[in-house]
Amino acid sequence: MSPIFSRWRSSLVVRVTGTIVIISILIISLLGTILYNRISTGIFDEKLHIAIADAQSTARSIQLQLQFAKYQDKATVKMVANEILAVPDATENNPAREVALFAFPGVKSTLIASGTSNLMLDTSIPKSLRLETRKSPSTKWERTTILYADGRTQEAIAVGHQITVSNFGRYEFYVVYGLSQQSSTVALFARSLSLAGGLLIILIGLVTWFVLRRLIGPVRDAARIAEELTAGDLDQRMDVRGSDEVARLGYAFNEMAVALKQQISRLENLSMLQQRFVSDVSHELRTPLTTIRMASQVIYSSKDGFDPSTARSAELLISQIDRFESLLIDLLEVSRFDAAAAVMETDSIDLVSLVRESIDYVHPSQERIINLVAPADEIMVDVDKRRIQRILRNLITNAIDHREGQQIDVTIRENETVVAIGVRDYGIGFSSKDRASLFDRFWRADPARARTRGGTGLGLSIAMEDAKLHQGTLEAWGQPKRGAHFVLTLPKFAGGVVDSHPISVVPRGEQLTEKEIGEL
Repeated sequence: MSPIFSRWRSSLVVRVTGTIVIISILIISLLGTILYNRISTGIFDEKLHIAIADAQSTARSIQLQLQFAKYQDKATVKMVANEILAVPDATENNPAREVALFAFPGVKSTLIASGTSNLMLDTSIPKSLRLETRKSPSTKWERTTILYADGRTQEAIAVGHQITVSNFGRYEFYVVYGLSQQSSTVALFARSLSLAGGLLIILIGLVTWFVLRRLIGPVRDAARIAEELTAGDLDQRMDVRGSDEVARLGYAFNEMAVALKQQISRLENLSMLQQRFVSDVSHELRTPLTTIRMASQVIYSSKDGFDPSTARSAELLISQIDRFESLLIDLLEVSRFDAAAAVMETDSIDLVSLVRESIDYVHPSQERIINLVAPADEIMVDVDKRRIQRILRNLITNAIDHREGQQIDVTIRENETVVAIGVRDYGIGFSSKDRASLFDRFWRADPARARTRGGTGLGLSIAMEDAKLHQGTLEAWGQPKRGAHFVLTLPKFAGGVVDSHPISVVPRGEQLTEKEIGEL
């Protein structure tokens, strides 16, 4: 992309100013052309009327001279004929005015000879004009170019007449009027018009640029400050001057920035209090929970001597304490993420064996509902075994809870730098609306407190944080009634990055809508 085109697209001032200048050029050019044509045509028409009137008067005068000369001797007739062609040369103050006299075909008079004034060539008179002049006694005219024997030329108007002299015959008489003064006037007007148009276009461009800079400047400053506010610099403010509409915009923007800073500060304080509360409560509950577990174990170990209802209560007590302890562990892990205190213990392990162990742990039943597709060889990766195992258990547990009686596919694929694990179920799935909140803390697809499936809503959130700790990715795809697909992609070596995806998050045979493509 060229710098000019890039500047055109990125700057409203340049785009609007350029558009106005281009439109001004078109309008001024059109008006200038119309005005030039009107004025040049008017100057030519005025010269034409004067030329025709003068040529008619000159033709009548010459015809009278020749009529009177026929009663004189031959020398006088020749002198009159020569005086007709004796025209002064053109000067700066007097434009060219040439004459030409040609006998009609068949006229053999030797007293009145054909010729032109001032060495003007016969070809200066157009053939078409000579034919029209011979055909009709009325005045004829045509634009032409005067051609001299010395090579000079000049734009002109040729006016033709018939002259009939008894005893001498008929003649073609032409008066040729140079247009040098008119051409100079038109050229001067054209230059003045072009200069005025150019200056007007420059003035329009400068005025537009100045006005837009004044109007767009505050908006540009507001955009720049908004970007800095977005980046976290909440102390930026607009420089406001005056009390007009733009100033009121600046005041409103600054007030919004102040309110935004105050609101963010309140939210940060609230977030810190919430994090401290979760961390403190999680740690404080561990001691009483340990005591409660010890007491419950004593009660549970003696359940055989209880009546059935009391024994059942002991079993429920143990299961709920397990659930409570699981929640407490999740809350402690969340507090570590918030405090940026999560630490990885990286080791080289076989990922295929780890996936098999996770499947056996989550679903030890002999009923094989999970189909594992994995390479026969080992896949050694540098990861924190505990965290990766927690991700896998979470994904497989969710798939089992939502499979709706269908089989689950677990796939492992690798390339030279990364390895991917896909968990696919064919159950209830989730909508694109749910996908936006899928990895949020405490979010559940079934929001009811008396839900039939789902845990605390922290599992996927913790799984995402664990994946990020490994510089990996955790992606999700789902469609209602068509199941869900979660893909965990990890670099094989510590410090690596995910530069490819061996498993596509969109299952084979499924198609994404434009909205889903934008979300991914």
